[in-house]
Amino acid sequence: MPVNGLVWVADKLKDSAEAEFLDESRVQESLLALQMRLEMDEISEREYMEQETELLKRLEDIRKYKEQKNSG
Repeated sequence: MPVNGLVWVADKLKDSAEAEFLDESRVQESLLALQMRLEMDEISEREYMEQETELLKRLEDIRKYKEQKNSG
């Protein structure tokens, strides 16, 4: 495979990974699933708070990254 082909494939993989990494809807779905688990008593309030904090931080990081990318 020519070098240009490899570069093209690498770019497509990078774009795909970035799109998946920056998908806010996946994080929002995780937040909803987490809330459902709490309401069904599958996890404790403490576990909920810990995981919610991580997911909200992730959502904030995604939004900051997108903002920086769009402004620069």
